[in-house]
Amino acid sequence: MTPLLLSSYTATTCLGRGLDATRAALRAGRSGLAPCTFETVKLDTWIGEVAAVDEQELPKNLARYDCRNNRLTQMGLETDSFAEHVRAAIGRYGKTRVGVFLGTSTAGILQTELAYRRRDPATGALPGDFIYRTTHNSFSLAEFTRDYFGLEGMAMAISTACSSSAKVFAAAARQLALGTIDAAIVGGVDSLCLTTLYGFASLELTSSRPCRPYDAARNGISIGEGAAFALLERTDHAAPGSVLLLGCGESSDAYHMSSPHPEGLGAKLAMEAALKSAQLTVGDIDYINLHGTSTPANDAAEGKAVAALFDSRVPCSSTKGATGHTLGAAGAVEAVICALALTDGYLPGSPGTETLDPAIPIDYLLHGRNATVHHALSNSFGFGGSNCSLIFGVAA
Repeated sequence: MTPLLLSSYTATTCLGRGLDATRAALRAGRSGLAPCTFETVKLDTWIGEVAAVDEQELPKNLARYDCRNNRLTQMGLETDSFAEHVRAAIGRYGKTRVGVFLGTSTAGILQTELAYRRRDPATGALPGDFIYRTTHNSFSLAEFTRDYFGLEGMAMAISTACSSSAKVFAAAARQLALGTIDAAIVGGVDSLCLTTLYGFASLELTSSRPCRPYDAARNGISIGEGAAFALLERTDHAAPGSVLLLGCGESSDAYHMSSPHPEGLGAKLAMEAALKSAQLTVGDIDYINLHGTSTPANDAAEGKAVAALFDSRVPCSSTKGATGHTLGAAGAVEAVICALALTDGYLPGSPGTETLDPAIPIDYLLHGRNATVHHALSNSFGFGGSNCSLIFGVAA
């Protein structure tokens, strides 16, 4: 693919709001996970909750979009001057030429959960102020973002579980290559809700302690929430050192509804496709941000795929011990973490992981370290075998 410029990017998670908070936490090896006290949830698990989401107020003309997910969306958009960069791009290209491509898994489902508590006792009808389309609907965050900036062009939401906001990079890149748009807002937002927390607990996939990816004793995920965005443009005016999207690789192994292919087939296919897309070889990759959810099956399968392609040559880590698993936002959050690795020359470690699984022969980083990074690969793999790998580099 033709490289694309990340002219602006931002991330907000339980580590804090924006790039400075994120990089400071990663350098300190700090986790943002805490025991679950969200809403009415009674589960013995840890979560990554973003502070002050409930204090966000949407503009009055966009009140129909009000829900936790869109409040978190606005919080992310208004961080690191991202909204200002978007408005500048609109000024350059026009309202019809900036696309919106966002990923989520559950969008504003919490709004439906809260509405169900207020059903009519006689008829069971949901309250009249509940608007499915602009809150619960998976497209709501894309529509909200388009309306937030007064855009009039292409917009889409991708909901492929945990690969959602990685796949938006590939979708936007295709449209930029076709010439249908000149810039794209890409990213993902997922917020905490009861369905997610109780659902993963029912699958016995949550841990009663902070998650520990690739640990020999790993036993489940810590669910988080987050909002991360990037502005993709062509590289005509990319300054030296700017972050570039170099390659996208997608696959679908469809092995099982909730378990990865045990040999990591889909993961390997996605990484190979990303390398081909970027016209790079395995020897060109300097860091891999692993999907690394901290479940026994996922880490083992991904580890086999990485070892098969890269042996133990490339430093790897999963940052979900810091942020929690932000589900549909994970691809975008970890793309931003890769961008920081490239610009800062720092490979993040893995908070929470103590004793590495000896059955997974990869170069896994327990602690962060300084390093020269020319190319970084980020993995995002979702339920049903929906896989996406992205490769980022820096402009010469």
